[in-house]
Amino acid sequence: MTDVDDVNITPVSEPLDLVRLCLDEVVFVKLRGDRELKGRLHAYDSHCNLVMGDVEETIYVVEEDEEGQDIHTNDGIPQTIHKKSEMLFVRADSFLLTGDSVVLISPRGPK
Repeated sequence: MTDVDDVNITPVSEPLDLVRLCLDEVVFVKLRGDRELKGRLHAYDSHCNLVMGDVEETIYVVEEDEEGQDIHTNDGIPQTIHKKSEMLFVRADSFLLTGDSVVLISPRGPK
């Protein structure tokens, strides 16, 4: 049986500790506004602002008619736009993604 002192366990006492464990890993980030990011997490802060590299961004576009009804293309599937960035530059001169738009951060992302 393994002694507890021999095991290298990183304590998780608050939600941002889970984000810390994802540093320098490829993560999936779900944003408000039908946007998703997949890239390497380089840094974060207490507001969940993120610095990401080698980012693949996916934007789902749903068009609406005058009555506010969704107009889908491709047999009911929203149009997708894909963008790639070495670094994600959002918010003037900083390399930050504003934390209030982050909905989900997941290691490696969906398959």
